[in-house]
Amino acid sequence: MSADKSKMLARLHRVRTLQLGLARADEVRHAEALASEHQLTQRISALVDAVAPTTQATGAHSLSAAAYYRERLQKTADAAFTRVEMAERRADAATEATRAAKRDQSAVEKLMERARQAATMKEMRALEDAPGIPRGKRHGPC
Repeated sequence: MSADKSKMLARLHRVRTLQLGLARADEVRHAEALASEHQLTQRISALVDAVAPTTQATGAHSLSAAAYYRERLQKTADAAFTRVEMAERRADAATEATRAAKRDQSAVEKLMERARQAATMKEMRALEDAPGIPRGKRHGPC
């Protein structure tokens, strides 16, 4: 294996390893964001349940206020649902990016291994083709 090719593969391997690390960090960050969005959706759902109409007879003013807050919470819940969907898409994209980075790194590792094997085979062939060590005359027991 030539020195230039070896250096190039080593540099490429370092870059792919860094890219894989960044992709994994990005995937974790998006997974945490998705979990946060799910928690927000659950909190909004709990608030909606708390503002839900009850069977008690209440004044018109409190009914109007409750309706207003229910409407606002519904809009917030819809927005949260949209954010959850977007977070899921980003998390899926980050997962796919991690897979692609791992494939790239594995491909470079395979290339490096093949280059090592080729260099080893070349050295073995050179040793096989090398002339033998000349031996002096072997005398029998005198």
